[in-house]
Amino acid sequence: MKNIDTAFRYIRGFTMLVIAGCIIICCYTLYKSFESVTLMQDKVYILANGKALEAYASERKDNVLVEARDHVKTFHKFFFTLDPDDKVIKTNITKALYLADESAKRIYDDLKENGFYSGIISGNISQTIQIDSIAIDVKEYPYRFKCFAKQSIIRTTSILKRNLITEGCLRNVSRSDNNPHGFLIEKFNTIENEDLGVENRK
Repeated sequence: MKNIDTAFRYIRGFTMLVIAGCIIICCYTLYKSFESVTLMQDKVYILANGKALEAYASERKDNVLVEARDHVKTFHKFFFTLDPDDKVIKTNITKALYLADESAKRIYDDLKENGFYSGIISGNISQTIQIDSIAIDVKEYPYRFKCFAKQSIIRTTSILKRNLITEGCLRNVSRSDNNPHGFLIEKFNTIENEDLGVENRK
């Protein structure tokens, strides 16, 4: 009887160990399965020119700095790139004003009232901008930025180089076709816009 009782306890203990092991293995398998499914949902395959390209979904917080810099860069490109064509100027300014609030609209209205855009057209002047760097502070919201750039004002006989430094804040808004980054520039201001030198055109 003693041997039977001891054997029964051993068998019962072994059975409990086997059951506990099975439960642990099942739980681990389920966990890894859910993890794999989540990873697969973050992957997207894009078909471009007959080739399958793999893309990954990510949280916005992972890309805030990159998107914010590109938003500021895009705004400056549209707002400060001008050609002696009224339609081009209006198109670029309209695109720029979708990315900023009334502070940018106020600057545009002041320039228009002072005949700046009329002078661009009548003088056959083109203006381009080259962004040197964009500093953004994402520690506090709304995010403050400072943009450092160079302007080239191209006239018939010369090219005027100017230094441009601007600042402002970025606020989150809904994404749209006109504002794909989902930011809005507020309190836009030009800190510095000084002449650097003039080059004669050949």
